[in-house]
Amino acid sequence: MADESVEKGEETAGADAPKAGETEPESAVSTADPGVGPAEKTESGEAGATPEAAETGPAGGDAIPARVIQPDVRFVRDVINAGGSDLKKCYQCATCSVACNITPDDTPFPRKEMQWAQWGLKEKLTGSPDIWLCHQCNDCTAQCPRDAKPGTVMQAIAKMTIANYSISSIAKAVGSAKTFVLMALLPVIIIMAAIGIQGHFSNVPRGGNGAIVYSEFMNVYRAIDPIFTIFFVIAAVLLILGGRRYWNDMLRNHVSEGGAAPEKGFFGNLWPTVTEFLAHKRFRKCDETRDRANSHLLVFYAFVGLLLTTAWAGLYMDVIHRESPFPMYDPIKILANISAAAGIIGITMVLIYKFTHAGKIGRGSYYDWWLIGTIYVLLLTGIGSELLREANTAVFAYPVYSLHLMTVLFLFIYAPFSKMAHMVYRMVALVFARATGRDLGVE
Repeated sequence: MADESVEKGEETAGADAPKAGETEPESAVSTADPGVGPAEKTESGEAGATPEAAETGPAGGDAIPARVIQPDVRFVRDVINAGGSDLKKCYQCATCSVACNITPDDTPFPRKEMQWAQWGLKEKLTGSPDIWLCHQCNDCTAQCPRDAKPGTVMQAIAKMTIANYSISSIAKAVGSAKTFVLMALLPVIIIMAAIGIQGHFSNVPRGGNGAIVYSEFMNVYRAIDPIFTIFFVIAAVLLILGGRRYWNDMLRNHVSEGGAAPEKGFFGNLWPTVTEFLAHKRFRKCDETRDRANSHLLVFYAFVGLLLTTAWAGLYMDVIHRESPFPMYDPIKILANISAAAGIIGITMVLIYKFTHAGKIGRGSYYDWWLIGTIYVLLLTGIGSELLREANTAVFAYPVYSLHLMTVLFLFIYAPFSKMAHMVYRMVALVFARATGRDLGVE
């Protein structure tokens, strides 16, 4: 067994062997602790030898027994294919951990994650809160002397974490540009079938005064409510189950490393985490991309506003029995329009940020652009549907409205498998970090 482990380790070491001029990385065959190395971020914020490293040095007394690890070569390749193509450039200088303003001082990220990814330690990575404590502000990428892009590697691992805790095959398909058309066909077919069943391909309905009435085109009670409720519930269940599995894996890793199980658990630490999350305090700790906080905040609250609008509309129609369309001066329309405008401004700021910082952090992956594009189409078709209805141009209004419904359904169906899921996994990681004393929040 020992010979087999060494042979696997040599295979990984060969795969990770540096090119000419590169520094040889630490061995992946045996280590006192694969989570620490020669340099970590101290409380003063500077790189230096860790206590663990000192204990194993010549003057450190009894050495900590080395342990043989089992590298997962396939996982290393998956990280590279998921976007971490520069992973092997890392030579563990710890600049990334020193540059990060939101990492804990105790075994900070992303240095150890770069090491674990190079060694193929899948279970340590997918069951770590630090993957989601990282907010991909890319200060580390901008400061990296080897251009190893640790921020991009962290994002690739986060993408793989979502796949690990959801239906992996669907998550991989959603994350690939090659399958986009196939993925988009499902919501298109569902909405088109609903329109056809109601007989509105040949007979486009009009209201009593000849106005455009979308609820006559797609009946709320017989079409919209059943379809969207089903997929919303499925998405919610998958996200809850995935978040629970992620929590259990983090807890298992934490206890196996000598930590104590948290006393209060998830709900006991949820509220202080939510208040920090709502203010986006961590985003504002970034140096290179500080402007990203405002854009992300606008998009986040735009979706909160649209969610409240949907609930409000349900109250109007199901409780008060007030039918749509609602007048433009109604509070529900004002909230909806403000939310949509905030979302468009926010996502445009994200787009500008992507291009202005491309030289330092790159322009992102398909995974990023998938979400940006979907949000744009969702918001623009929503506003377009409203404006075209007011203009009473049915020939354009109904197709745009149909596209809007398809985009909303597209987001619902694939939320558990796409970057949309990061809100759930990041929240679970933040709560776990607080519960275990790993990270008590940003003040």
